Amino acid sequence: MQIDLRNKVAIITGSIQGIGRETATMLASCGASVVINNHQNGDELEKVSAEIKESTGSEVKAVIADVTDETDAQKLIDGALELGDTIDVLVNNAGGLIKRVPVAEFDKEHFQTVIDVNLRTSFIMAKLVSSHMKKQGSGKIINLSSQAAHDGGGPGAAAYAASKGGIWTFTKSLAKELAPSGITVNCVSPGFIGSTVFHNTFTAKNVHEKMPSMIPLGRVGEPRDIARVVLFLASELADYLTGQSIEVNGGLYMP
Repeated sequence: MQIDLRNKVAIITGSIQGIGRETATMLASCGASVVINNHQNGDELEKVSAEIKESTGSEVKAVIADVTDETDAQKLIDGALELGDTIDVLVNNAGGLIKRVPVAEFDKEHFQTVIDVNLRTSFIMAKLVSSHMKKQGSGKIINLSSQAAHDGGGPGAAAYAASKGGIWTFTKSLAKELAPSGITVNCVSPGFIGSTVFHNTFTAKNVHEKMPSMIPLGRVGEPRDIARVVLFLASELADYLTGQSIEVNGGLYMP
């Protein structure tokens, strides 16, 4: 069976690189028209948009917007409606660790930034798309959490882990709220995903080197490993799946 997303419109936040870009490319390769997003660097975003369109043949809309701000986030909704009459898939990928800060050095500005980029963005985007999906009587919302939501993350990542734990709880609550309207809401929790700015920035080289030996499947993850699961959740194959978290970590963490 081939996954067919033709005539579907998908929004992927934080999609200029890494997991977000890979997800946008994969959805587009199955026929979806996609809205990609970043909050800065418009030239690079347009370049990524052109590359995805050239490689997949699908329509791609690049939108510069800060999705921690509801007014700015509305630009993604407007962009999606320029591509089609429906908004079929939302992937809440925007987020990040920002920096490592021990709780003993609690910094309220850092804490609020982490909560905003990881959790607030998902609330805002879900609010904006849900009204459209309710009218359609269908839709897929896919939130990106993290293994850190379950195991607390690494040193100085308490705020990040808490925000990603919030994503998991939010997913379950939203799934219950939107199920009567035919909308599914699920969560993907990546483990150690290599080739990403996240780990290249915040994870020491020696940790990178020892990770494959710690993971039962013997390798670190790649962005495509996450994108494939998102693709499944965005497709009709996952129509009877809602309120769930799929752990994609090669066996590093088993709930």
